Amino acid sequence: MDLAERQQLLALAQDAALEAGEILVGHLGHLDPEAIGLKTNYRDLVTAADLDAERVLVDRLRKACPGHAIEAEEETRDAMDGRPRWFLDPLDGTVNFIHRLPCFAVSMGLWVDGQPQVSVIHAPVLGETFSAVRGGGAWLGDRPMKVSPVETIRDAVLATGFAYRRSELNPSNLEQFASFFHEARGLRRMGSAALDLAFVADGRLDGYWEYHLSPHDVAAGGLLVLEAGGSVTDVGGGEDWLRGGSIVAAGPALHGAMTSHLARVGTGE
Repeated sequence: MDLAERQQLLALAQDAALEAGEILVGHLGHLDPEAIGLKTNYRDLVTAADLDAERVLVDRLRKACPGHAIEAEEETRDAMDGRPRWFLDPLDGTVNFIHRLPCFAVSMGLWVDGQPQVSVIHAPVLGETFSAVRGGGAWLGDRPMKVSPVETIRDAVLATGFAYRRSELNPSNLEQFASFFHEARGLRRMGSAALDLAFVADGRLDGYWEYHLSPHDVAAGGLLVLEAGGSVTDVGGGEDWLRGGSIVAAGPALHGAMTSHLARVGTGE
């Protein structure tokens, strides 16, 4: 897949994300309580807005890219068969959405042969669309993005999140959060992994880490950070951040400081 093809697919994804964002805004503040369902527990929610937005994304991609596979959060998961694969989160930040907080987004990421190729993260209430193509940079609208130059944790504003099943999973991230709390300039908890990664790519946040994530949470945002000059790994410093369940994203120097810090906390040093 060459750069020109990636650019064409980016335009498709941007149009689809904007349409899905309009659907989300149409539902915002008007959800019937009976249209809010539980998945794994009382924190893990799904709404009619998630489903409507996902169906629009899937329909657009099926028509334009019939040879591509789709792996979406709610309803669609094609077989793992080596085709180019779209990872979709139609509403990243569902709890925020239900509570009418503006930090939620549509997230779309295309991977080919194990590598991210195209990404779009659209935050409809914030009015911002973040995008990237492999080898073509990362952009907020028409403005190129670049990660923060901060190198030390003490000078950094970091973001993280907590799993819906945090009382059942290890690590819960509470110990890691507490350790950064005493060292970093500030910590933020946005409630949307996609926007955390987009904000790292744009240099608003200096770094981000989280555990117990799914591919649709990070597939798009990870490419944004990489194309903005940052580093992205799993918490152990390896390359399995798509399906490995954890991620660390930051500028190169701060990334090393963060992974070293998390390793010390993880081993109890």
